[in-house]
Amino acid sequence: MNQQIRIVKFTNPRTTADGTPRARVPLQRLQTLWVNTGTLCNLACEHCYIESTPKNDRLEYITREELGAYLDEIATLQLGTSEIGFTGGEPFMNPDIIPMLEDCLNGGHQVLVLSNAMRPMMKCATGLLRLNAEHPEALTIRVSVDHFEPRLHEAERGPRSWAPTISGLRWLSDSGLRIHVAGRRLWGESEGQLRDGFHQLFQTEGINVDAFDPRVLVLFPEMDAAADVAEISSECWDILGVRPEDQMCASTRMVVKHKGAAEPTVVACTLIPFEPDFTFGTRLADSLGEVSLNHPHCARFCVLGGGSCSG
Repeated sequence: MNQQIRIVKFTNPRTTADGTPRARVPLQRLQTLWVNTGTLCNLACEHCYIESTPKNDRLEYITREELGAYLDEIATLQLGTSEIGFTGGEPFMNPDIIPMLEDCLNGGHQVLVLSNAMRPMMKCATGLLRLNAEHPEALTIRVSVDHFEPRLHEAERGPRSWAPTISGLRWLSDSGLRIHVAGRRLWGESEGQLRDGFHQLFQTEGINVDAFDPRVLVLFPEMDAAADVAEISSECWDILGVRPEDQMCASTRMVVKHKGAAEPTVVACTLIPFEPDFTFGTRLADSLGEVSLNHPHCARFCVLGGGSCSG
């Protein structure tokens, strides 16, 4: 029965399974442009939503020149985009990452990079120190630490992943870079328990992160693809007390380059890079309309989970 429900749900971009008009989210302003630097990663995490691994190149490396075209378009269209975010895969594996960060910072953008803070990041240490010195307070590295207990972090990230991550996080802190941390609500603790546990970790390790600031320690809701989830109809905004303008797709888009493609394309958000219904054209100008919430992640992560990838 549950399998039948999942087949019927999230199939029509205009209506939910019961025929109710589906919720839609217009773009209010392109506040954050995300760049998927490629799906290659030095880790193969158990629950990676994009299935990044050392061999998965389903999304190719974006180049400095390709990103530059989007930065130019932001300026030409006067989109007022304040933040450029980099995700992967592991962004620091992209050979153009430091030049791309530099171009964004030189353009006056805030920059957010999602990383596991392991060897690929440390190989870029000299460049990061230089950029941080040239653009103080404009560059943030958000490090994924799935849980404050090494055992649970490594259950997700793999054996021997804890020590290099904490070492990289400590280096960022000692070097004066602005850092955020992303944890996960995967093991059933309350938010208070998680923040208390991370606070103790940061205190013990001497890491300058405020575990009680929800923008600094982000605790992401889980996206279990096998779990049933309610669809979001247009009536749900009032029922749930949430607003379409607060959803991630009201203020963000992401640039990806599919393997074998001649050029990158723009997709609705960081969570759904492969679905045709969430893919616009090759330019930002093609992506400035509304998004139909016709995917389980829209409900699970964003509307019901209250999650957002942006800084």
